[in-house]
Amino acid sequence: MSAPVTPDTTASGDTAAAGILREILDGPWHETREMVRENIDRAELLPDPSRTLDQARAQILDTMRSLAGNGFAAPGFAADHGGTGDVGAAVTGIETLGYADLSLMVKSGVQWGLFGGAVENLGTARHHEKYVPGIINLDVLGCFAMTETGHGSNVAAVETTATYDAATQEFVVHSPTASARKDYIGGAAEHARVAAVFAQLITGGPGEEPEGRGVHCFVVPIRDDDGNDLPGVTTSDCGYKGGLAGVDNGRIMFDQVRIPAENLLNRYGDVAEDGTYSSPIESTNKRFFTMLGTLIRGRVCVAATAGAAGRKALTLATRYGLLRRQFEAPDEQGEVTILDYLGHQRKLLPLIAKSYAIAMAQNDITARLAAADPDGARRLEADVAGFKAYSTWHASNAVNTAREACGGAGYLAENQLSIIRGDIDVFTTFEGDNTVLYQLVGKELLGAYADDIRGLSARGWVRFVATMARDVVAEKTAVRQVIQTILDDSDEDTDDSSLTNRGTQIRLLRKREDHLLRTCAQRLQKSKSDDDAFDVFNSAQDHLLKVGHAHTERLVLESMIATIAECEDGPVRELLWKVCDLFVYSVLEADLAWFLMHRHVSVERAKAVRRGVNDLCTDLRPHARALVDAFGIPEQLLTAPMLDHG
Repeated sequence: MSAPVTPDTTASGDTAAAGILREILDGPWHETREMVRENIDRAELLPDPSRTLDQARAQILDTMRSLAGNGFAAPGFAADHGGTGDVGAAVTGIETLGYADLSLMVKSGVQWGLFGGAVENLGTARHHEKYVPGIINLDVLGCFAMTETGHGSNVAAVETTATYDAATQEFVVHSPTASARKDYIGGAAEHARVAAVFAQLITGGPGEEPEGRGVHCFVVPIRDDDGNDLPGVTTSDCGYKGGLAGVDNGRIMFDQVRIPAENLLNRYGDVAEDGTYSSPIESTNKRFFTMLGTLIRGRVCVAATAGAAGRKALTLATRYGLLRRQFEAPDEQGEVTILDYLGHQRKLLPLIAKSYAIAMAQNDITARLAAADPDGARRLEADVAGFKAYSTWHASNAVNTAREACGGAGYLAENQLSIIRGDIDVFTTFEGDNTVLYQLVGKELLGAYADDIRGLSARGWVRFVATMARDVVAEKTAVRQVIQTILDDSDEDTDDSSLTNRGTQIRLLRKREDHLLRTCAQRLQKSKSDDDAFDVFNSAQDHLLKVGHAHTERLVLESMIATIAECEDGPVRELLWKVCDLFVYSVLEADLAWFLMHRHVSVERAKAVRRGVNDLCTDLRPHARALVDAFGIPEQLLTAPMLDHG
């Protein structure tokens, strides 16, 4: 029989320090986060596994209506479209919803981020006027119909067609094959009345044969006001999933569905009455990637909310670890608090440190998105892709580890962790499969000097790399000037300098990235002809994926160091530097074989890394409660019977 759970009064944490840490983590949108926290600090917003699928879906939609009534969605839309035009607030608002029910975040993200974002960013004045106010207040319920059964990440190859009929000035939307079915679409099963449908536009002007003009987006009504499928539209329900019960994922098939020509979202491509196609972007590939690039906010929101879910799981597990006692203490006066065991500290504290790093990097990513710098759009798209993969894989690992750290209690739905684990699992897949996203990062880095690289097939891409006239070197643009200052003020020799030296930490991750990038290019240059280009690319894919990971991890570290360096001197700053050290030591430990193999660290330094993780866990153990309290998760959303004892 387990011993009774008793409180650890020495681990209550420093409330003042937690408050300062919270403001640092919240970043520029602290007020937005606080406003959302106040509005969601209600236990009834937590997922309830006893609800039926219909009840869960209805509850999420009701909550969204409440949010809409409080102006929650307005920041995500331009002021002249009925919003307030604060993209950073929109992202952080969605992120903070991740502390409640992840179904609420996903459903809100589909309505206001994906569907609304498509109309706002790909449409023009006629669409903004007609749809955006209703999207904001939920009078227009929509879905984002991009993914198909046969094509997920390869959006350029979707099979759905939209053929222009000049005689009636309509587009005919059609699913030509079973694999062209729109699949896994949030809202398609029940609530959505309209879909933003991605399809191959086919048209021809006078005297021209109709031809494909690439993927474009169309507003397609799919249901009437009573929820019945419109003629030619067949929807179906994905039913029960591994999680996210409140999201009504479904499928859509189109059978010669006619829509008015004005329903083409025509910012980047338009069709005249006579069928003539025009676009401000001549290249089909460039046009396609420009369109997708305007929609990266959804990917940023997924990364952000995954980070929130990971932080919540680690908070629950840490609080439990400060209460739960097991096995006799050396003084025989009781049992040992499980967070006092080094093994338990090693489970949770490095993940908490990584969560801090990701939260700080998220603020930088969000700020770059809000700045809307056209010159940096391409690099931002790649960095967001890598960060989404990094954040969601971390969240999946953190949630699973937190569940294990709480033993049998963690497996009970009443303690939330098993539900969070089911809900977060698909975050590694939607808004871009993580493996594909890391590949995108690697390709962008290798193609940084050529505008024509994007959209090439594996064969064309390898051919480009094989014929590059210059060395491939990663472009290092510091997140903030403080990073360059740190590098300028530190010794370039990383062999003898301390691993707690900030310049050494940055250089170690930069050296790894540079080495991987150069050697990946060398592997790809082995292609002697077009015939073996795919084989060369495929054989180097593992290398390319590691490039993507290394680049992203380096950016995360630099964001963390820059954020802490700009904090006011004092005990909280010193605590954050220890958290940063634990993140760095954990990164090195996780990839120690690579650093040793390529002689970026010595055997003695490798041993010091392992010792360093242990020492830092011991140093941070007294601050564990303050570190997780700083995440600012509303207390009602941390409701868990396992924390009530003592």
